[in-house]
Amino acid sequence: MDIVRIFILSTSVRRHATRRHAKPRTMMITLLVLTTLASLAVTSPVLPTQTWPPAFCNKLECPKYSTVKTTKDYEERIYKAAKWTSTIVSGMEYNPAVSEGFMKLFSYIEGNNMKKAVIPMTAPVATKVEHGQGPYCKTNFTVSFFVPFADQADPPEPSAADVFTNPLPQMTAFVKSFGGFAKEKDWTETAQALAESLDNATISYHKDFYYTAGYNSPFQLFDRHNEVWFIKAD
Repeated sequence: MDIVRIFILSTSVRRHATRRHAKPRTMMITLLVLTTLASLAVTSPVLPTQTWPPAFCNKLECPKYSTVKTTKDYEERIYKAAKWTSTIVSGMEYNPAVSEGFMKLFSYIEGNNMKKAVIPMTAPVATKVEHGQGPYCKTNFTVSFFVPFADQADPPEPSAADVFTNPLPQMTAFVKSFGGFAKEKDWTETAQALAESLDNATISYHKDFYYTAGYNSPFQLFDRHNEVWFIKAD
């Protein structure tokens, strides 16, 4: 029973109770009804409303997902199959590699494609992090922009040889979020904490890579949103 209906019904009961010829028995019934209504108002669950896109997408188009469950340590999401535009940068450090990849993709959406099309910015900037086998091996960073829904069927072909359309299948992601301006240490520590939570829950996931997802421009000072994703293994 929603709050508006409770208010209307309780108002009707109060009017009935205040009639001049109300009897004691009627007054007792009235009190019982009001007590029950008050209890319902407190204990009735409020069902969450799901809006799209989420607020942290900042009114940009985002890949669509459904939430399977949420725990204190992570959120489990199912992402629909979708196309991304990607580039791979190898390096020893996260920030320079992601910055280089971002600029290549930004050039693509600004018209460096076969159609010379200007493509809207989307969110997040997702980066697949695949560490090398040894301490001195380079890490592969696959930096990606989500392809807008209008272009999903036929994305403009990139002009640069090192930029490509990257179709990702439907996938289940385990997501841990945090705020602020993310540094490489923040990404690494969040990934480690998420991996520990998944291991403790004996969940099967791909341990040889993870994704970082940044949703904000560097000019946004507050309400920043960052995520780390591990992908469920079949």
